[in-house]
This record gives sequence, C-alpha cells and structure tokens, in this order.
Amino acid sequence: MVRRAPLLRLAFAPTLLLFGFTSAAQETSSAAPGNTVTPATKAPDAPTAALRDALSAACSQSEQSFSKFLTARNANTFAHLTPSARVAFMKRFVLLNEPGKPSLLPTGSGRPTVHCQTPGGAAELQIGGAEISDNLAFLPVEVREATDTTGASVIRVQMGLVRENSDWKLLSVGLVLLDLPALAFEWDAAEMESTERGAIDGLKKIAEAVESYRRAYSRLPESLAKLGPPARGSAASPDAAGLLEADLASGVRTGYKFRYVISGGSSLGAPAKYEVAATPETYGRTGRRSFFRDTNGGLHGADRQGAVGSEVDPRLE
Repeated sequence: MVRRAPLLRLAFAPTLLLFGFTSAAQETSSAAPGNTVTPATKAPDAPTAALRDALSAACSQSEQSFSKFLTARNANTFAHLTPSARVAFMKRFVLLNEPGKPSLLPTGSGRPTVHCQTPGGAAELQIGGAEISDNLAFLPVEVREATDTTGASVIRVQMGLVRENSDWKLLSVGLVLLDLPALAFEWDAAEMESTERGAIDGLKKIAEAVESYRRAYSRLPESLAKLGPPARGSAASPDAAGLLEADLASGVRTGYKFRYVISGGSSLGAPAKYEVAATPETYGRTGRRSFFRDTNGGLHGADRQGAVGSEVDPRLE
C-alpha cells in the first residue's frame, strides 16, 4: 500500500481548505464564475506540458522547479512559507508522503501519465484533454496507485491553469483557487500550534536527559552538546552522553531554539540547578510563545515577542 498524504485536507490548514476531489459522476467543469469553457477536441501542448512538469516537480518535491508553475503572487508567498509547509503543499498534488522519482509513461491513448516512484510505493497521474477558454485551461487528472489495476482507488480532480506572461501557471485544484497569500496566515497559525507543542516536548526531553546525565556522572552537563550522540563506533562519555538526538543537542528543533543554563554557578551534585528555555526561531512564523523551565521543574509559557521567557510567565498545566 502506498503511503499517501491526506486526500482532502491540507494538514496545516484544518479549518479552511478542502481540495475539490469528486467522483466521475460529480465531476463537472470548474471554470471560474463568468467564464465559459468550450471543450477542445485536442488538448494543446503547452498547458498539458506545464501540468505534466508541475506534477513531476511535486513528485520529486523540488521546490525550485515547482515554484516555476505558480503565478508570481503565489510563487512569492510559496518562497516565504516554512520548509515543512512548502513540502506539505507539494505532497497534495501527488498524494504521496515521500519524495519520489518521476518518469513519463507511454500510453496508447496519448494521454500523458506521470509515474511517481517513492521508497514506499508508486502512483500514476494521468492527464486528460484540456478545455480552453482564452487564458484559462482546465485538465482532468486521474490519480491511482501504480499496482492497482481494478480502478477502485482512482481519484479524479480537475486542475486549472492560467496563462501569465505567455507561460501556463497553476490556478486551481478542484474547486479551490490557489491563493497562497490569503492562506499563508492560517497555515502559519496551524503550523505554530504543532511547533509550540514540539517545543514543550523538547524542554521535557532535555530535562530528562540532564537528570540522566546527573545520575550517571554526579554532575550537570556543561552544555546541551554534552548530551548529544557519540561519534559512530564510540562509547557514551561525559562529552557525548548519547542522551539527546543530534538536533536537540545542537539547540534547534522544528522551528525553536533551546537554551540550557546552569543556575547558581555549580554543576556538582544533586543540589545543582539549571534552567531551560525555548524561543521561536522565527517569531510569528515558527511560533509565538516562548517557553521556560524553572529551577524547580515548573514549565511556563507566554508571548514574549521572540525574547527568552522567565519564571514569572504563566504556568503551563
């Protein structure tokens, strides 16, 4: 079974966007209001080729190539999304969770089919004939698992393109217009919920690692780096205790920066105390709240405009 990305919902926009996937019986022309789309007897090469290449770029999760098929307004916003948001957005075009290797399959019907091979499986995206009206083009796409010969899991979606400066750019997926600037704020807000939860979890893991280090070496580590993994083939030691993953030991994880400070000037024995803080790497994009673990183990959180928190901040339950 291919590991698919969620079909209908953008993972970082839980309340706003639903992709307009439809059944064959429901599938109708999705032209913008006020435009009449006249079915074409033969799909022009340009919009078909543009959609083919856009799907190939989404398959390989190539941000640079994919952004070429976004309108100027959307491309600018896409470039300023967080890396995880850009990847999540591209996943929705091929419905696969992992980056893959795209290839073009020969078909007797002449309909271009993009084969997307990933470590976990493969999918095929077959592009149908385009319907053209002035600078708009709408093309049906069928998405299926490469191993499925029954057609039971076929997903059909109408994709729209618009001609901008003589090039064809992605306009819509199903009934959803690609208006990234209008959606970026909500995407950031939804993603921040996840990164803030991750920051709290990171503080707890650091505290657990520090206490494990104290029990093993009868003192506190001098820095987070001392808690990181040892070199390959080496045993754990006071300089590389193997108690934290490499990213946390470096002080950065999922959009947050972590700071560890020994409080009281002594790292020896059980009475020695420490504080741990987590601040957004990019305030307003990767997080708003700063988090702080005091010397007694209490967790605090508040919007500090990106500054380090303190024990006077509200206590987290």
